[in-house]
Amino acid sequence: MNVYELTRALVDIESISDNEAAVASYLLKHLQKLAAATGGKVEPMEAEPGRANVLAWWGEPRVTLSSHMDTVPPFFPSREDDEFIWGRGACDAKGIIAAMIAAAEKLLGEGTRNFALLFVVGEERNSAGAMAAARQPRGSRFLVNGEPTESKLALASKGTLRLELTARGRMAHSAYPELGESAIEKLLDALEAIRRVALPKDELLGACTLNIGTISGGRAPNVIPDAAKAELLVRLVGDPAPVREAFARAAGTRAELKEVLYIPVIRFASVDSLPTTVVSYTTDVPVFEGHWGEPLLLGPGSIRVAHTVEERISKRELAEAVELYVEVVKRLLARTN
Repeated sequence: MNVYELTRALVDIESISDNEAAVASYLLKHLQKLAAATGGKVEPMEAEPGRANVLAWWGEPRVTLSSHMDTVPPFFPSREDDEFIWGRGACDAKGIIAAMIAAAEKLLGEGTRNFALLFVVGEERNSAGAMAAARQPRGSRFLVNGEPTESKLALASKGTLRLELTARGRMAHSAYPELGESAIEKLLDALEAIRRVALPKDELLGACTLNIGTISGGRAPNVIPDAAKAELLVRLVGDPAPVREAFARAAGTRAELKEVLYIPVIRFASVDSLPTTVVSYTTDVPVFEGHWGEPLLLGPGSIRVAHTVEERISKRELAEAVELYVEVVKRLLARTN
């Protein structure tokens, strides 16, 4: 199975976060065949009940190629034309997984050992797979994390601060609004104040940004709402404390701010002569907390089409990524000698 066929096979298995079991089973069987023929080992690594990472290794794993199996919704299957493979996960990150496996096959064919493949669950939601892997290190000294970087080594990535903003009110008949207290109006006022907060900037990473991702609340059009909630996601460029404090001041007594997830800004290792970039998204890397070695971030595809109905990956870049991962693994292994 070549890298294009494997990419399409993986894309065609729906694996929206929390539903990775089928794709994990497919990868486990695929890698077991490779390991059986090349003297490797493969095992599932439980992340949560019913959810498992997939780990394969040859020799003593000093370099690990890793990416995530889960995708965002909605699922749509693969298709291809002369230039691209399309479908959910094509670039984020099933094409990357396929390129890493193809690179492993080439390395093994050349007699290279002492590397691993680690494919995790939950990156798009709660990093459950990376958290589980961080608790079970295997001695790797370098972790090459695969995300769409347009085949450039990322020098840094923004952090993430996920927040919930909850407002409480009092129900009443909408014909007599003075008898109630609208939680939705409180929430909207708090959100407007938060949107006016001046966010920090960083010379390398650029501007900190805010996304109001979801808003929910109310019971019926003719009922004054007693509860409302919004989910916020901040792409951090530095210390989260000033952002937390500014948002809490802006919300005031109108709504309660609760922190759901924090992932710090991270700066990555580089490899001489390879082109570099800076990315605005967050990855699993900070969650690994160094347990799988010094991190690098590198993968084919563009983040600008990930999470969209136009998600796709260039066949040319996918094939080139196989050679790129082979080169990077060899150069990192040389550093460990």
